[in-house]
Amino acid sequence: MIRLNVFIKTSLERRPEVLAAAKELVAASLNDKGNIAYDIFESATHKDVLMICETWQDAESLSVHEQSTHFTTLVPKIQSMAEMKLEKFPF
Repeated sequence: MIRLNVFIKTSLERRPEVLAAAKELVAASLNDKGNIAYDIFESATHKDVLMICETWQDAESLSVHEQSTHFTTLVPKIQSMAEMKLEKFPF
């Protein structure tokens, strides 16, 4: 399995728009084959920070997800409004 932690830092002004796009990404990604978990979390101490946590069955499932329409549409949209940092952990 593969775990991804995606940290998203945005301005407070853009936060509602970023959060809406991230929630849309989460909802669509939950239906992707090989998805084990896909959640978004809001920091309790830093209002400008969100985190998406993903768990994938295998690298092939993750690759297919990364080529999906929702990923190729929503991730660039989020990146245009926020900084994103990815941590990847195979287990």
